[in-house]
Amino acid sequence: MILIDNENNHDPRINLALEEYVVRNFEPDQDYLLFYINQPSIIIGKHQNTVEEINAQYVQDNGVIVVRRISGGGAVYHDFGNLNFSFLTRYDIKKVNNFIQFVQPIVDALKLLGVPAEMTGRNDIVAEGRKISGNAQFSTTKKMFSHGTLLFDANIESVVNALNVSGDKITSKGIQSVRSRVANIKEFINQPLDIQGFKQKLLDSIFAGKMEVPTYRLSAQEWEAVHKLSQEKYQTWEWNYGRSPEFNIQKKHRFEFGQIDARIDVKEGNITQIKFFGDFLSHGEPADIETKLKGIRYKQSDLTQALQGTDLAHYFGNIQPEDFAKFLCDLL
Repeated sequence: MILIDNENNHDPRINLALEEYVVRNFEPDQDYLLFYINQPSIIIGKHQNTVEEINAQYVQDNGVIVVRRISGGGAVYHDFGNLNFSFLTRYDIKKVNNFIQFVQPIVDALKLLGVPAEMTGRNDIVAEGRKISGNAQFSTTKKMFSHGTLLFDANIESVVNALNVSGDKITSKGIQSVRSRVANIKEFINQPLDIQGFKQKLLDSIFAGKMEVPTYRLSAQEWEAVHKLSQEKYQTWEWNYGRSPEFNIQKKHRFEFGQIDARIDVKEGNITQIKFFGDFLSHGEPADIETKLKGIRYKQSDLTQALQGTDLAHYFGNIQPEDFAKFLCDLL
């Protein structure tokens, strides 16, 4: 096994692009290990509805990056207290969903540190019944990876807040996350250790017996390809939000001029249908606004632009396009 040097990148859009580049382009006759630490971010499962998984207001207020990965499973929150790992290997049908085969070296290393770690359920590592790691997989015809996150010293309050979606009524065809009781690995370690020291302990265990860890460093051309993939995919709204499954959502808010109840249907990230109900005192027909917003991306900036020049007071009450767009996107 060879360790891939990610050059201390903390941008999840780079690290996920690196992961995909390796699994699609490296030779299948060699096993690789990748470690990375992401800045505050929410990583959405491939088949999930992004809107359904995130606390949009918290994400906006705290500058949290939202990015979709190519593996399935649920949404997870990353910060500088999370150590993420990825085992990349030749594709083998016997390895598919066989998570213990990949994470056993991690479990063994944790036990050496005094952590009562064990694999449980389908894809979790737990300690004393609390989740400390979730795992997922992706495969091509030749290679595959099994990756996970290790909650070492994460801000648990941020984990809860970032993934604490408001009580809006959402009906989605996406795969919803299952929330679990979580814990930080640091709670179980009786020695002073920061996350870099923790990473080194894992490396020492996984590569036990080797004088030094065999390491692969990408060439300038390979990094250029990784950044290109990041820009064209992982940094785009189309991938991170537009790829969400079809869903409908209800937004309801009481303004000074009355209550607006918006029912929105979204497909491939675009509004296919929107209807307004409420006790607001309108002079115009809300159907005019419904027509104006049909086909628009379900994104605050796009909705604001579509409503520019529209006298919303004529239809609802004293509200500006930007605030109306915030209401529709749960950002008030």
